[in-house]
Amino acid sequence: MDADAIEEGRRRWQARYDKARKREADFTTLSGDAVDPVYGPRPGDAYQGFERIGWPGEYPYTRGLHATGYRGRTWTIRQFAGFGNAEQTNERYKMILAAGGGGLSVAFDMPTLMGRDSDDPRSLGEVGHCGVAIDSAADMEVLFKDIPLGDVTTSMTISGPAVPAFCMYLVAAERQGVDPAVLNGTLQTDIFKEYIAQKEWLFEPEPHLRLIGDLMEYCAKGIPAFKDNLRLIGDLMEYCAKGIPAYKPLSVSGYHIREAGATAAQELAYTLADGFGYVELGLSRGMDVDTFAPGLSFFFDAHLDFFEEIAKFRAARRIWARWMKEVYGAQNEKSMWLRFHTQTAGVSLTAQQPYNNVVRTAVEALAAVLGGTNSLHTNALDETLALPSEQAAEIALRTQQVLMEETGVANVADPLGGSWYVEQLTDRIEADAEKIFDQIKERGLRAHPDGKHPIGPITSGILRGIEDGWFTGEIAESAFVYQRALEKGDKRVVGVNVHHGSVTGDLEILRVSHEVEREQVRVLAARKDRRDDARVRDALKAMLDAARDGSNMIPSMLDAVRAEATLGEICNALRDEWGTYTEPAGF
Repeated sequence: MDADAIEEGRRRWQARYDKARKREADFTTLSGDAVDPVYGPRPGDAYQGFERIGWPGEYPYTRGLHATGYRGRTWTIRQFAGFGNAEQTNERYKMILAAGGGGLSVAFDMPTLMGRDSDDPRSLGEVGHCGVAIDSAADMEVLFKDIPLGDVTTSMTISGPAVPAFCMYLVAAERQGVDPAVLNGTLQTDIFKEYIAQKEWLFEPEPHLRLIGDLMEYCAKGIPAFKDNLRLIGDLMEYCAKGIPAYKPLSVSGYHIREAGATAAQELAYTLADGFGYVELGLSRGMDVDTFAPGLSFFFDAHLDFFEEIAKFRAARRIWARWMKEVYGAQNEKSMWLRFHTQTAGVSLTAQQPYNNVVRTAVEALAAVLGGTNSLHTNALDETLALPSEQAAEIALRTQQVLMEETGVANVADPLGGSWYVEQLTDRIEADAEKIFDQIKERGLRAHPDGKHPIGPITSGILRGIEDGWFTGEIAESAFVYQRALEKGDKRVVGVNVHHGSVTGDLEILRVSHEVEREQVRVLAARKDRRDDARVRDALKAMLDAARDGSNMIPSMLDAVRAEATLGEICNALRDEWGTYTEPAGF
């Protein structure tokens, strides 16, 4: 790019920056020297390929979505928490908010993630152990007791039963007297990544897609009828895009893909491909891309290779913007914005010498910030052993606050922009991702050689890749390559295969009493005794009628939740209707 074009871009950036709201803060170095809000080529210098880097707040958004960077608003500190019952987790949330956390993120226990009630025989021994147990809207009320849902942003990390869990959240808001239209937050919902990596599904892929589409439509433009049978995801998208404008009904998750062993490029490509699949789903419903695409958000892993992670985040923004504009025809700039939450890499934590995990988490968090994350969770030092203790959770929170308040990293937008290393890494990861997109599209052509994809070419490729085990095979191979390098000593992990000596002893870890499960089951039984069973049965029947006749399922599901139908009852009714899914064997 020649010098004149670069200077024109600088003037556009300056105009946007001058109009934007800035924080009241000291934007100087520790020594007191003022720093500019952004840096670029020196006036009069040309820079080959600068159009791919650009200025913050300008397409292709490599350097961030906003002209101000973090001078306008810092990232949201959103700590992931959940254990035991709703009352115990409520107390942890209040601790996080009182200590300066800016948003909540709900961790659910395994029965809830699998759409099972606490009294289900398959839930035995698991209730409240890896997250909070939520059986009905009454539990959701307790979970957010004395926390005004209209004033906080809330993320819920759940995919298989995401839609009924979200309905419980809406009903809890109603019971607080909060207008659902003002709710802000994120629902994970991303069922593709369950089949690719995490394995927490309920049904075949198609019905999951159906319900999510219903919710997208419901939030976007009322409750139109439709005839396709990709129900769950479509219902969700339709529900959220208009009726709950600030709430993002779908957080496309790469975190679990990376934790399963994927490389940085695989995490990026599989995640963005999943996002493209959901865009194609919305378009197949006849929805305007600029209506629903701003409601999509993303969730990435921040791993230990510092510069590779920064480059990954920058490449992600650029790829998403380009595809949304050139492939899917988006015109609204917010449709081109890749907004993402980051969590530091749980898989990088070690049981050996656990205090080293504080250092690992800080490095990973700094990479996320320098990559421009919009919100961030920092893992606690003891999470490789158990759910975080209160002390470990506070250290994780303070890690973010030290970065935000003491290091100066929030003073300058994309401070590593223009680095030869970072820019070439960004280009390389982008190119690697594009090769993977081609592989996914090729699988879509195998499924539909005539090119007539029912939803879209990327979606067809994803479904085919799930069906034939391609994604899981690719991730397994990457995980094997890394593990072999670790065991040979080519990759080093302090305290594991190098520097073994330590003076640290065992940690005191959080233990969830089995009494939690007994009490949760007792409370659930009491609620079932008090409710109107006929009302529950009628509501579940209406939900199944909607599933069969093609109408949007969200209103009838909300009625079931208001009647105190449980998560397990709703999910089991749909399992009986749609069947379950068994992963294909791979050798």
